[in-house]
Amino acid sequence: MTDTTTATEPKKVSDLTFREAMAELDATVTTLESNSLELEESLRAYERGVALLADLQARLANAQQKVDVLMGQLDAPADDATTDSTLS
Repeated sequence: MTDTTTATEPKKVSDLTFREAMAELDATVTTLESNSLELEESLRAYERGVALLADLQARLANAQQKVDVLMGQLDAPADDATTDSTLS
């Protein structure tokens, strides 16, 4: 598989690692705040930032759901086979 990404064509958001997406979003916000882009470039950057943010939020929600499932497994009540029901 060859990499078809060029300097003018950013990677697809879904192909970025979480850390890469966060770094790109941070850089995009900084660039937009600098008011150094033309209107059309600002709109493209804003659109990319929205896509990055949506993807990051989805990844965080997915991770939170996994953590909740794992925590539920830790808090699950023991079954009768493993519960000590003898009176001491």
